Amino acid sequence: MTVHLPETVAEPPSGPDRSRVTELRLSAFASHRGAVFPLRPLTLVAGPSGSGKSTALAALEALARLGAGEELAEVFADPVACVPDLAQADGQQRRGFRIGCTVEGPVGSVRLDLAVQAEPELRVVGERLTRGGLTLLETALRDPGRPAVQAAWHTAGTTPVTRGPLPDDRLGTALLPLRVAGKTAGQRLVLAAAEQMVIALRSVFPCVPRPGLMRLPVPPGLIGGGRLLSGCDNLAEVLLRTREECGTRHARLVSAVRAGCAGPVADLLAEVADDGSVHAFIDRGAGIRSPLGRLGDGELRYLALTLVLLTGPGVLEVDPVAEVPWPYQNLTVLADGLDHCLDPRQKRALGELAAHTCERGHIRLVGAVSDTSWAGETGGAAVVNLEL
Repeated sequence: MTVHLPETVAEPPSGPDRSRVTELRLSAFASHRGAVFPLRPLTLVAGPSGSGKSTALAALEALARLGAGEELAEVFADPVACVPDLAQADGQQRRGFRIGCTVEGPVGSVRLDLAVQAEPELRVVGERLTRGGLTLLETALRDPGRPAVQAAWHTAGTTPVTRGPLPDDRLGTALLPLRVAGKTAGQRLVLAAAEQMVIALRSVFPCVPRPGLMRLPVPPGLIGGGRLLSGCDNLAEVLLRTREECGTRHARLVSAVRAGCAGPVADLLAEVADDGSVHAFIDRGAGIRSPLGRLGDGELRYLALTLVLLTGPGVLEVDPVAEVPWPYQNLTVLADGLDHCLDPRQKRALGELAAHTCERGHIRLVGAVSDTSWAGETGGAAVVNLEL
């Protein structure tokens, strides 16, 4: 793995106040061993087919879902596929994988490292949350016959640590607010670090546009408050909302679409039909409207990704931390196949928009790309090249 960082990488102006994932570690995960991915405001992961680009993004998405409180079985539908290639089972026929990340924020640099057993039974076997050289939480599987791990968290009171069981099917860090009293300075540090980690992970938005569904009207049953789904299936509904909410942002979206779609683009329109479904159109001018269904796959993907970069966290279907204001949260967009189906013009336009948006600070983007021939024109992008 080769990492190419630009000479200067602009972190958000208020970066220290925002929780953000700055490193992904795949110690032993699928085809990756000892891999470390530095994550900047704009990070492009490149490499040939089979080099593990999608796997890296899937690992970060898995951590995000665990941070949101999902169970292991929900996150890892095929856990054996996450076990490193050629990994040998131990005497008890156990095999597993290890992933982790680093989050920067008000507490400083906080690391999370997680060990998961995939066979013979899916469960957490070890977790460590650290800040600097201080271990804030550590868990270990002591009794394989019980559905729990033994946890110890920093107290720094009359007792250095507090011990207790935690479930072996969830991320312990996400459960700490329910177990730590916060009476001592040490306990308050544990809670602050856990909150920083969870905020950053819960603010990850996997964006996987599905052009086939984006072409269809949004049925009444899918309409849900104008928040964009991961597959962008309800794009027409979101266009209806954003056009009404902010004329300035909508104008920027129209301008961006004009730069990446064929033919004249005077406006983007959405309307509710008599049956309650929502339809979207491109206003071509002179009273001519083209349904989005007529756009090619590349144009629809470009439109969806542009919308994601311009709308921000309040419009995307992420799991927000309600008690923390959005200005203190960073949205991290994961885009597997970021340049898939895009022509050179669309790649350049999307790259320029991504660089500008990420520089502002409220959005970070991690995209897997097939090549980086266009990335040199994207100022401020960090490129991670994976080699077979």
